[in-house]
Amino acid sequence: MPDNSDEQHISSALRAIAVLETIAAADGPLGLVELMDATGLPKPTVHRIVGQLLDAGLLLREAEGKRYAPGPRLASLGLAALTHVAWRAPRHAILKALVAEIGETCNLTLLDGTEVVYLDRVEAAWPLRLHFQTGSRVPAHCSASGKLLLALLPSRERKHILEALPFSYHTAHTITRRRDLEAALKRIRSERLSTDNEEYLDGTVCVAVPVESDKRRVPAALAVHAPTSRMTLKQALQCVPALRRAAARLAESFPE
Repeated sequence: MPDNSDEQHISSALRAIAVLETIAAADGPLGLVELMDATGLPKPTVHRIVGQLLDAGLLLREAEGKRYAPGPRLASLGLAALTHVAWRAPRHAILKALVAEIGETCNLTLLDGTEVVYLDRVEAAWPLRLHFQTGSRVPAHCSASGKLLLALLPSRERKHILEALPFSYHTAHTITRRRDLEAALKRIRSERLSTDNEEYLDGTVCVAVPVESDKRRVPAALAVHAPTSRMTLKQALQCVPALRRAAARLAESFPE
């Protein structure tokens, strides 16, 4: 039988998890009052838990010092969980079926700060291919998935990332000015569709759609990409219906 101290440790851990879940699910940083309202915990308890989570790198404090957001350790934990075989297997099967249908490489990505990280990827059976492994990263401002995920962020969060973007140059088509990217993001937000027309790699095109369904929206993107020697951007856009169908199935494969 567990003693009272064991029960207290378990209860404290669950309260800390409740705070983490609340912050991770929010559209932006939260303050103590918002955390109290969402968790039902008293202010001293929330204050103590937040302090412990800050010390552990699981949370970050905003510059003003009164609001809190997911920290790097929590982001790493979330990515590790999503790439675990228990969750990856059903998503990988959906990607394989999509690649078999459209005949080109497809990938599933998440936004991590100013970069896009590959959550999963299935290569098409062609001799000419690009080699990106799970966990690979590419700049957000010059990738179809990155621009899509930026466009769909809450405005406050998007502004913070845009301020931190390095706008690195990769090809003659790379967007390197903030005002040009903001104009592109406005169009993408309206269309819920993004393209990369040789913006990151010369001779490569990409089209991305959001992973979402009627039941939920997941902050991930599904994309097809191919060398221009095999697929033009116009041809890639013809894959959008298949991409959207697969994206809806992928949304259902994520945990509640």
